[in-house]
Amino acid sequence: MFCSRHILDQHVLFERAPVSPAEFARQYSAVRRAQQDFAALSVRERTARLLDLAAALESHRDALALRICLEVGRGLHECEAELDKSVALIRYYADLAPELLAHKTVATQASLSQVRFEPLGVVLAVMPWNYPVWQILRFAIPALCAGNACLVKPAPSVAGVTQMLFDLVGDALPFQAAWLAHEDIEAAIAQTQALAFTGSTATGRHLAVLAGRHLKKCVLELGGSNAFIVLEDADIEQAAEDACHSRFRDAGQSCNAAKRLIVVDAVADAFIEAFVCHSRRLQSGAPWLPETTLAPLHRADVRARVHEQVADALAHGAQCLLGGEIPAGPGWFYPATVLDHVNSQCRVYREEVFGPVASIIRARDAAHAVALANDSPFGLGASIYSRDIDAAWALAAQLETGSVFINRHTSSDVRLPFGGVKDSGFGRELSGFGLYEFVNIKTYWQL
Repeated sequence: MFCSRHILDQHVLFERAPVSPAEFARQYSAVRRAQQDFAALSVRERTARLLDLAAALESHRDALALRICLEVGRGLHECEAELDKSVALIRYYADLAPELLAHKTVATQASLSQVRFEPLGVVLAVMPWNYPVWQILRFAIPALCAGNACLVKPAPSVAGVTQMLFDLVGDALPFQAAWLAHEDIEAAIAQTQALAFTGSTATGRHLAVLAGRHLKKCVLELGGSNAFIVLEDADIEQAAEDACHSRFRDAGQSCNAAKRLIVVDAVADAFIEAFVCHSRRLQSGAPWLPETTLAPLHRADVRARVHEQVADALAHGAQCLLGGEIPAGPGWFYPATVLDHVNSQCRVYREEVFGPVASIIRARDAAHAVALANDSPFGLGASIYSRDIDAAWALAAQLETGSVFINRHTSSDVRLPFGGVKDSGFGRELSGFGLYEFVNIKTYWQL
């Protein structure tokens, strides 16, 4: 059942049953026909329709942001920022796609040889709850630019947001919600031509098996436990402020947040003092209130897992400098929590922590910091803070991640590819590289 609830009082906001396999098969057939007509349009005709979607998102921004706030629990200003970024994404690809999708003529012994970029067909997406508009559009907009159709299975707990989004999409695009039950996902993968997934590593492994069984192209954006490395010559105040923002924004429920704060011993005490000072200023409260800077977690089970990870860390020698207790009252709130002396015996050292918990790991020196950063199953992103830029670039090359940010916290930018390595998945979203993930890169050769 798809059911979204109010983040505080848990009353039902939206509910609907999944479709049957036969209903999905009919939906797929219809959207496949629509995709073929859509692909026959010029790139500029396709992007014009996407720009209409951008305008609709802008005109309904406030109502949609409030709905995200109520269903997900993120701060209202963060939900508004999600929609602003989504509109910018559409406009970015509308401007860039004609150039990226233009035929590329290559000089060979042929009279004419070209590379062309043709759609794969229908891309099925299985999407998470934490950014219920951005993460759908992040995969779908470039795929649609290329002439694909997109069917989206949303997370059950944000079904109301999904319905509002697709009401705005309308019929001009081959882009629809697919209200599939979990047990019907494999049959849907078998029917469609490619798979996009954002979510946990465990679910990603399962879906990769299903996609592989049917030889379907897939892009997987999975979990992250980003290292935030603070070296001896770092600007400590700036590093502490950035670490606080990155770790606790969206109540810590972001795969690309700083999660493991790896600090060299020489500056550890100074950094921790500044970091805890910033963290104490965060204010819990209803996510729609402007003064709230730490919103509730999304569900009871999310909070329970976070608290179990904190308890495990304390049992294995970590020290709690702030937070660490479940507060009384309604809503799945959890305080900003800072754990010092985290070690390899702690679950938070090797697992993703999807909540407002910062793990401080002390390093002997820069080389040890890089080794600790790489001692993780995840490889999404990392940050290095140092005034020695050349040395930071050299260290960045040693990090096993999809991105490295120097003197800035990790984030995504529509102009740069986004994705990871190891248990953080494979494939890329955003930029030109993201557009090419769901095309047939086809060679033409004429005698």
